[in-house]
Amino acid sequence: MKDLMGQAIWDYYHDNSPEDIQTETSISELDELPVEYLFRDFEGMNLLEQKALELANGKVLDVGAGAGSHSLYLQNEKNLDVTALDISPKSIEVCKLRGVQKTVCENLLNYSPEEKFDTILLLMNGTGIFQTMDQIDVYLKKLSSLLNPNGKILIDGTDLLYMYQNQEGNFSIPIANYYGEVDYYLYYKGEKEIPFKWLYLDYLLLSDFAEKQNLKTDLILKEGDAYLAEVSK
Repeated sequence: MKDLMGQAIWDYYHDNSPEDIQTETSISELDELPVEYLFRDFEGMNLLEQKALELANGKVLDVGAGAGSHSLYLQNEKNLDVTALDISPKSIEVCKLRGVQKTVCENLLNYSPEEKFDTILLLMNGTGIFQTMDQIDVYLKKLSSLLNPNGKILIDGTDLLYMYQNQEGNFSIPIANYYGEVDYYLYYKGEKEIPFKWLYLDYLLLSDFAEKQNLKTDLILKEGDAYLAEVSK
């Protein structure tokens, strides 16, 4: 991985001629993600993010922390014990520079802390980290192992079914694989990241997979085709 997302975050923080990040998927066209959006404050976050941060309590693990905006809010505004985790070295460096006190640069599946957490956050389409349908059980088992007995996972996702609806209102859904499995492409300053798998998982399927791991799922909030769920033991 070239860590282009981390490079964009690094450039923006250091005012090193940052440019917008460009993204596309196997089912959507090229789109622009302003890097400054990754540095937004609480007021600039969507309702799902705001609700998740309001519900977070105790010792928190922020998975896919990026530039650290969620971690900083919980640490500085709610005085919570937060660990920001991201696979991107440059993103974690910026988290540190912005004042996040606890950071870890690691793949979630390889993360084995001595402590457990009361809240685990996975935001900005948190289900994407599962990558593909056959990895969901692996990730849920790992997340569950990191939770305290009364802990909770706050995760958001999007149901992409609307992407397959034609003008007549009919759906043309692929048979070969789940319609929320996509290939994700990221570009920055003329460079292309290695394509990776990303999963947009609908709430009912998330609930089904969680139940197989003896986890309970509650729908906290919906905003259009996106949702925030709480998964707990």
